[in-house]
Amino acid sequence: MTTSETKMKKTLTNWNFFTIGFGAIIGTGWVLQVGDWMDKGGGPVAAIIAFIIGAIFLLPVGAVFGELTSAIPISGGIVEYVDRTFGKRLSFVTGWFLSLGNGILCPWEAIAISKLVGMLIPQLKIIPLYTIMGYTVYLPPLLISLAFACYVIRLNFKGASSAAKLQGFLTKMLLGGMLIAMGVSLFTGGPHHLQPIVSESNGNNLILGIIPVLVMTPFFYAGFDTIPQQAEEAAEGLDWKKFGQVISLALLAAGIFYACCIYAFGTIVPWNDFVALGTDGSVPALAVLRTINGVFFVVMMCIAILGPLGPMNSFFGATSRILLAMGRKKQLPAAFEKIDDNGNPKTANMLMAALTLIGPFLGGNMLIPLTNVSALAFIFACFMCSAACLKMRFSEPELKRPYSVPGGKFGITLACLACLCIIALMVLPFSPAALLPVEWSIVIGWLVLGLIFNLVSSSRSTKTVIQVEEAE
Repeated sequence: MTTSETKMKKTLTNWNFFTIGFGAIIGTGWVLQVGDWMDKGGGPVAAIIAFIIGAIFLLPVGAVFGELTSAIPISGGIVEYVDRTFGKRLSFVTGWFLSLGNGILCPWEAIAISKLVGMLIPQLKIIPLYTIMGYTVYLPPLLISLAFACYVIRLNFKGASSAAKLQGFLTKMLLGGMLIAMGVSLFTGGPHHLQPIVSESNGNNLILGIIPVLVMTPFFYAGFDTIPQQAEEAAEGLDWKKFGQVISLALLAAGIFYACCIYAFGTIVPWNDFVALGTDGSVPALAVLRTINGVFFVVMMCIAILGPLGPMNSFFGATSRILLAMGRKKQLPAAFEKIDDNGNPKTANMLMAALTLIGPFLGGNMLIPLTNVSALAFIFACFMCSAACLKMRFSEPELKRPYSVPGGKFGITLACLACLCIIALMVLPFSPAALLPVEWSIVIGWLVLGLIFNLVSSSRSTKTVIQVEEAE
């Protein structure tokens, strides 16, 4: 096996890792759904508090990833962590679930681009192709979405450094969008627009406003796990202690970003008026800027359309590394072990390219089912990673850990409990966030596909052992 088939290029800095994670977390959810957050929370204040609590809630989980990755810096490391602690079967299930949680967001973002283009530029909703799940797919938005997807695919086949450059640009663009909102709020609005602090629909109870938004936050923070998935491509001499801190910083930065955006849009005009701008299907964040300044509206519209490229880019790279790791562990067919001349997972990239390109054809009404499936798969993998980290504190106490979870075993236990709470909200039938039958069918279908791959891989491993024994 040649060097190009076994080694990945080491080019990523801590700044690259930060932008990969931050960009994956943020996307354009803040542009599209800031009005919904205020509506569900009964005001901007409850939404701000919920997102701050959500970030703090997930900090121990981020710290767990930081500790394990700094100790064992390999691509798709979660597969290795669970294998070393709980064995191959749970390692396979965890890796396959995480590849679902991350990978599904590539077609998700492709769908979002198509839907955004049609929503923001209605003139493009011509030449209807077909209707799926009650959603009509139009040719121009479909082609634009496919063009964006092909661009991200091309970057990921060129190498991690090329993809990281895009992520750096998108991070600056997203920060620019937030500054526009803050600037407009500063000069045209004011904190008095936050009144009433709590709407009557929530019984004037701030806690009742915080809870429904808090339940949503894990999905909007998903993406920090893309940072450790590409650890094997870290530049020579990287400070691994700081690497561990990068994940927590990405979460905190995202929390501050969300809070600033909610405050900014909640104070440009009275927040009740802002929410009302979305009753006709418009995006309130864009509608309010249209009435104030046409230039700001155009800039924000461009940010909204380009924003999904960030998560698509991050999750594409992260998922391909998970599949690579599973191939190396003989959990997937041998083709998933291959690295191309640019140091990229060859077969995994091809699979991710196919999934991404399928996205726009599925229609906008697939966004919610894919969102819920992704959230469950992601948080399950986070729980397994946290449990592995806790067990390794006992089974491998001498393992060199450049970065350690603050609070030690207690901090890791908090991470496990945080994940279990979120999982319970998704699987318990009486929970408002419980998965629906169509979403369970996606989960089961993915597990069946994984089982087929795993059986093929097991057959390959058995044949290899027999051939070795016969040769002896």
